[in-house]
Amino acid sequence: MQLGIFTIGDVTADPTTGRTPSEHERIKEMAAIALKAEEVGLDVFATGEHHNPPFVPSSPTTLLGYIAARTERLILSTSTTLITTNDPVKIAEDFAMLQHLADGRVDVMLGRGNTAPVYPWFGQDIRQGIPLAIENYALLHELWRKDVVDWQGRFRTPLERFTATPRPLDGVPPFVWHGSIRSPEIAEQAAYYGDGFFANNIFWPKEHFIRLIGLYRERFAHYGHGTPQQAVVGLGGQLFMRKNSQDAVREFRPYFDNSPVYGHGPSLEEVTDRTPLTVGSPQEVIDKTLTFRDFFGDYQRQLFLMDHSGLPLKTVLEQLDMLGEEVVPVLRKEFASGRPAQVPDGPTHAALVARRDAEADAAAGGTPPGPVA
Repeated sequence: MQLGIFTIGDVTADPTTGRTPSEHERIKEMAAIALKAEEVGLDVFATGEHHNPPFVPSSPTTLLGYIAARTERLILSTSTTLITTNDPVKIAEDFAMLQHLADGRVDVMLGRGNTAPVYPWFGQDIRQGIPLAIENYALLHELWRKDVVDWQGRFRTPLERFTATPRPLDGVPPFVWHGSIRSPEIAEQAAYYGDGFFANNIFWPKEHFIRLIGLYRERFAHYGHGTPQQAVVGLGGQLFMRKNSQDAVREFRPYFDNSPVYGHGPSLEEVTDRTPLTVGSPQEVIDKTLTFRDFFGDYQRQLFLMDHSGLPLKTVLEQLDMLGEEVVPVLRKEFASGRPAQVPDGPTHAALVARRDAEADAAAGGTPPGPVA
């Protein structure tokens, strides 16, 4: 199980002080949070991609490249790379470059995003969101696996004898997650390619995601990539902790009530009851997170959102200390307990290289490879 955090990079006023950080401050805070994540023993840091206020992470690979230079172990990912409005050629080249700089500690989560105006800003039509996601990833998948590509599709100019540079590190592309909140077509796409499926389940009730992840697992097996248990699943989550739950609720409530996402809607109590949001003690975070396996089966990656809605950096760093010291060690132990041997570990570059080499050996008459670990 890989445990980590993701950021959406919002610039939001602190409702308790009225102060709004500058874009410069927020960007530097995101980098500091990533460094703290490695310090406290987390596995993954992921950033979203946005091109509109109040968000700042418009260039994820720039941020992740900076973090790569200052970390040694942390896996660097996106929590959304816009497969619909980014050019697949640019995605292929940007992430291959980052992969080399980070010595393979890179993967990518593809998604359509949730900001409708982004489509015309980048010359696309939101009504073509699903076809764009399907076609653009088909091209990206090919660009990373073929040295010379000829391509013709609906949404971009043809390619003739094109080579994306640099080539992926060790000839192995970054691991791809297909992220979705609502679309069965994206679950199908992830299953077709044998990629990971990340269900960002932070807003909707678990019953919806049980169906979506179940579909992905069934189709993963249908396409011959392994059993449903061997499908690679990631989940989102949100949390705020203090030593006792009363203090956590009291401190977090103004941030929740004034959140650009949650504010002026259902109450904090209603949202924590219906979604993965946990506001309470470290033990409550542990208890609720462990229920995810009951709903969705054994899975590979759990990411928490912790730096949103105007929370000051000092508070976020305190939260990360608690996560690393009191929550993550218990989650690692409990998730490992009773985990079937055939369930793969979270994806790493080293595991993907080993898988590639095992497939080559099998093709030459050796032992068939197992699932990605």
